[in-house]
Amino acid sequence: MLASYEEVKATVEQQANASAVLIDSRSHDRYAGKVEPIDRIAGHIPGAVNYFWKEGLTDGTFKDSDMQRERFAAMNIDQPVIVYCGSGITATPNYIALKQAGYQHVKLYAGSYSDWISYPDNSVE
Repeated sequence: MLASYEEVKATVEQQANASAVLIDSRSHDRYAGKVEPIDRIAGHIPGAVNYFWKEGLTDGTFKDSDMQRERFAAMNIDQPVIVYCGSGITATPNYIALKQAGYQHVKLYAGSYSDWISYPDNSVE
């Protein structure tokens, strides 16, 4: 299932109500804005938390369901989740890992960070 730009924008605007958890799937250095090899603005979507997509894998295969549940244990399993990355590709492993962990309300923001920063009014952390 995909999340639209409008849905992500509404989530950011409603962070006080925690309408959904935004997961940035990029490396911590990209999330923190220390390194940005692709996009013209470094940082992340406001309110997003960082779960690097590679942390859901061991030797190139997905960790088991219990390990994925443990990895995402800080989040409420019933809360909606929207995953993104730079352009929608590396967020996909987190989407799969969340589904594997039992999260039912998971969406992928396909435009991801590259789309987010294309709107001049959007802020970045």
